[in-house]
Amino acid sequence: MSERPSETDPTTPAPRVLVSDSLSPAALAVLERRGVQADLRPELGRDPEALAAALPGYDALAVRSTTRVTAELLEHAPRLKAVGRAGIGVDTIDLEECTRRGVLVMNTPYGNAVTTAEHTLAMMLAAARHIPAASASTHAGGWERSAFMGTELHGKTLGVVGAGNVGALVIERAHGLGMRVLAHDPYLTDERADQLGVESVALEDLLERSEVITLHVPLTDATRGMLDAAALARTRPGVIIVNCARGPLVDEQALADAVRSGHVSAAAVDVYHQEPPTDSPLLGLERVVCTPHLGASTAEAQEKVAVQLAEQLADLLLDGVVSHALNAPSVSAEEAAGLGPWVRLADDLGAFLGQATPHPVDRVTVQLGGTARELNARAVTAAALAGVLRARSPETTLVSAPVKAAEQGVEVVDASTAASGPFQGEVSVSLSTATGEQLVRGTVFEDGRPRMVEVDGVLLDAVLAEHMLFTRHSDQPGVIGRLGTLAASAGVNIASFALGRTEPGGDAVALLELDEPVTADAVETLRDSGLFREVVALRLAGH
Repeated sequence: MSERPSETDPTTPAPRVLVSDSLSPAALAVLERRGVQADLRPELGRDPEALAAALPGYDALAVRSTTRVTAELLEHAPRLKAVGRAGIGVDTIDLEECTRRGVLVMNTPYGNAVTTAEHTLAMMLAAARHIPAASASTHAGGWERSAFMGTELHGKTLGVVGAGNVGALVIERAHGLGMRVLAHDPYLTDERADQLGVESVALEDLLERSEVITLHVPLTDATRGMLDAAALARTRPGVIIVNCARGPLVDEQALADAVRSGHVSAAAVDVYHQEPPTDSPLLGLERVVCTPHLGASTAEAQEKVAVQLAEQLADLLLDGVVSHALNAPSVSAEEAAGLGPWVRLADDLGAFLGQATPHPVDRVTVQLGGTARELNARAVTAAALAGVLRARSPETTLVSAPVKAAEQGVEVVDASTAASGPFQGEVSVSLSTATGEQLVRGTVFEDGRPRMVEVDGVLLDAVLAEHMLFTRHSDQPGVIGRLGTLAASAGVNIASFALGRTEPGGDAVALLELDEPVTADAVETLRDSGLFREVVALRLAGH
């Protein structure tokens, strides 16, 4: 959705990415090849103060699991457009604060899925066959074959909580072991369950029927502590628990107690409430297999997620392509090429209304017509909303606009199936306030420049630019001359002049494209002339 700064204009500095955790050299090679400056400073991930001091000069931050992106850190990152996580989990990133500040957060959900699924199966087998304890005993000179009687997984029922990328791969491999599989996932459709060969069940049913349970869900308010003492009490005696997802999904003390009592025959844990887990109650229990968050720790996975993140950051910074974003609509490469002018149009229309409306906004409605209905409606709506809100909150971006609208009690209506008007494609934005409703409509012509074609029912053809002047008046002699004379006296050149009226002598509007901003004194002079009902100096940020 943006121009390529390093390729369309050689004088424009290349975007800069700070890598504050260890990342495969392959990622840095990708960024360099794409024309993005990348600085590898993994020591900063463990030094928040040094990271805060380094961040102001960067457009993006690439992290793994060590760097913590907090609200305090973001205060030192005025240029930051994106935080990219080489991996899936983003619990070390303050997603809400990033969104509020307009910082895009993206992850790499596919690069380490196979590795994590393989580790899950390894942990499951290790727990079922007591491999770590048996290995330690044998290394110590023991030969305790009867002490380590295991459990065969073939024919057992596996309960998979979360059937997304990793969960689906675990299911596939579990079938290879001859296991029956139950799955719980609120987003799992019947069709997808059939494809995976699983029985889709409620969580309570899965707890009661499964002989092995493995977790593959993100950490949210809804999933935190989902395996607590009450949930573990519902499981079958002798169940095996595996957690290679996120530590706080499981109540560690409750799991330790269940292992000691024998209700849980074995557990395998790769993630913890606190990492490193220096005081976890699970440590030291012989029937608990513990690994130091190794789910994604293979050379193949680390290179995959690093390269994927590098490509995503380059796509965003150079081409406006948004992929795997957690707090904004994704925009594919195919969409980005044609979407840019329409996003700019929506932003301009919203900015026009936001600056022309002195009253608090109750509702913003965005409608797409004609070929514009084929666009990414979420992106266009977010741009219009950002334009509206920027009049009162200048730092608003496409990312932060929905959050700021909710905070301000502004209802957002996306009516992307509006009927087409006289243009091949068009976008309309309307505001509702306590005093009524205002509407503007625009289109993008073949030259790629946005045009405004309607203001509250008055038709016109106005080129949209950075500096503009808008007036409402009655259609009468003297208006055009007065506007020209005032611009000349203020030393402001008029680049284009658009007029529209409902009928001869009726309501009329004028929209002037200016080379420089008009002064506040000039605006007041026009208002005092008696010719104009409304005079607004506009600044459209998309130009």
